[in-house]
This record gives sequence, C-alpha cells and structure tokens, in this order.
Amino acid sequence: MRDTGDIILNEHNKAEYAPAHSAEHILNGTMDKMFHCGRAFSSHVERKKSKLDYHLPTALTEEQIQDIENRVNDVVRRDVPVWMEFARKDELGDRYDLSRLPDNASETVRIVHIGDYDECLCVGQHVEHTAQIGRFRISSTRFQDGVQRIVFRLDEEE
Repeated sequence: MRDTGDIILNEHNKAEYAPAHSAEHILNGTMDKMFHCGRAFSSHVERKKSKLDYHLPTALTEEQIQDIENRVNDVVRRDVPVWMEFARKDELGDRYDLSRLPDNASETVRIVHIGDYDECLCVGQHVEHTAQIGRFRISSTRFQDGVQRIVFRLDEEE
C-alpha cells in the first residue's frame, strides 16, 4: 500500500508511458460513447504501440475507424486537463465497475478524469493535459469471434 497523506492506495506494478495511457482512456470513452460496448476488456499499452480489445457484434467499418480516430484526436487537440480525484469505494455506488479491482484493493480509489470526456478508476500515470499526447493513429484493426482489436500508435505533432 502507498500512503499519500491521508489517502492509502495500492502500489502500481508497472510504469506506463503516460501519453499512451491517457490516449487509452480517451479511446475507451470514445468506443463506449459510439458503440455502448464498455471499456476494453483486454489491453496492452506501450510506448511504441498499444492494443485494446472490445466485444462488438460486427467488425468496424473503415468509416467508423476513421470516425474513432478523428474523435480521439479532437479531444487531444482541445487540450483538456487531466485531473484526479479520490473516493472511498463505498461512496461510489454503481458509478463504476468495481469488478476489475484486485481483491486486495484499498478502500480509497483514484478516479482519473480526461476533462469532462471520460472518467474511470485508475492508478496509472497520465499526462497533465491532452495536447501532451501527440497525434493518435489507429494503425490496424482485427475482428474475430466477436472481438474487435484496435492497435494504435502516437505520433509527435509536426
């Protein structure tokens, strides 16, 4: 457990690349807004490329893929602040899915907000504002057995 003053949180076992981790949050928010599919059920977020898997009934079309990319980049370009708040699990009601928390999760959780676009429970590293992410680019997709994989990369803005 990590003590941050009066707040005790679980230790985090990896150091994400903050721009990619924040982009993951924006992509998750976008996917749920567009397809009501919830957040990715599986993800691997890295500096060079990141992969997220979603349950969808059909494969994304080229137009949908471009729309997703455009929406994510719109949030990035708007340079919205990324901020955190802390809450006790018993104060959250049904606001968040707590089923993905580890069994030994602390009573206090951290909620990461990407402006008013997305919010979720998270202990990972993030940028301070979305312009620090760079250009979001979907580099490939694959659909198989009801699972839509999205692979993205971040390019520095020119």
